[in-house]
This record gives sequence, structure tokens and C-alpha cells, in this order.
Amino acid sequence: MNKVKRAQIFARLKADNPNPETELNFTNHYELLVAVALSAQATDVSVNKATQHLFKVANTPQAMLDLGLDGLKQHIKTIGLFNSKANHVIEAAKLLVKHHDGIVPDTRDALEALPGVGRKTANVVLNTAFRQIAMAVDTHIFRWSNRTRVAPGKDVVAVEKQLLKFVPKEYLLDAHHWMILHGRYICVARKPRCGACTIEDLCEFKQKTSD
Repeated sequence: MNKVKRAQIFARLKADNPNPETELNFTNHYELLVAVALSAQATDVSVNKATQHLFKVANTPQAMLDLGLDGLKQHIKTIGLFNSKANHVIEAAKLLVKHHDGIVPDTRDALEALPGVGRKTANVVLNTAFRQIAMAVDTHIFRWSNRTRVAPGKDVVAVEKQLLKFVPKEYLLDAHHWMILHGRYICVARKPRCGACTIEDLCEFKQKTSD
């Protein structure tokens, strides 16, 4: 795929959604960090249902510690892998209070040093909270990048590097949101909705559908 096509693809995605946002609900940086950590192998809908009540009682690291591990588990028990996620959230809260005065850090190294925070979660926080250029490649973006041929790669890190290299600079800041939403609702896993796709004529996927 050439750079002209890539520019046209992102121009159309931007025209459809000029100000894309995450579908996770949050009101501060800590809520976002927790929500993203909880969303691993879970849907945003399920996370929002749980955090709707959780964040009313614990939306800072200290408040999370005051709630405690068992209290947290009661709020997130409907989310997959909630036991391990609860442990990570509590341990991360301890480090945030101890080393960062309860403030979510704005660097990759500091974020990834927190329990339960991997590369993808750090990228989401850096991009969404701090508006830094970062590519959080999840299953939707990995599939979309390879299927469209915008930025093919054998694994998520390879795709991340390709996207940072090939996405036109003027679209880099919001590209993550456009791709994840397009992958979630249009370029879906089993049968992409090519007939409803605004970039169908630019996409290089060969097995297009009529849906």
C-alpha cells in the first residue's frame, strides 16, 4: 500500500469521526488507567458496568487502597480474570501512592513499572490521557492493519512500529481510536462488513464481502 492510499484512508476515517474517543468511561487519569487495565480480554461495555459503581467510591489510588482488595473484587467480579486484575490494581495503587504522590505518571517506563500495566495499556494512557503519540495495538487494530494492508506485521509490536512509520503525521494522534472503532464495528473478525465500509475501495483485503 502506498502513502497516498494511507492518507486517503485516514482522511475518510477523520471525516466520519472528527473527534474520536475511547468507549471506556472515565473522568480522570487514574480512572482511565484502571479501566484500561480491567479491559484486557473483556469488553468495554462490561468494564463500564463495573466501574460505574466502583469509581463512585474509589477513583484515586488512595481511595482504592481504602476500599481494599476484597471490596474491589466485589465491584469487578463480573469481569473476566477479576481476581488477578484486582491484585494488580491494588498493587499499582500502592506504587502510585508511594512513588508518584497518587498521580498517574506520563512516561512509558513509569507506567509499565506498575503491576498489570503492559505496553498496550501504557500506550492507551499516554495517548488518551496525555495526548502523546502512541499506538496501542489490540486484536482489532492488529486485524485491521493486516487485513487492509495499511501496516502489516507478524505481531502487535511489529504492527505498532509499522503504524508509527506509515500513518501520515497529521493523523497519528487519533489514529488509534479510528482504527479500533473501525475494527470493532466494521472490519469485524469473522465477516467484515465491507459493504458498509467507507474505505472499501482503498482497502487491499482480497476477500471482500457484500455486507
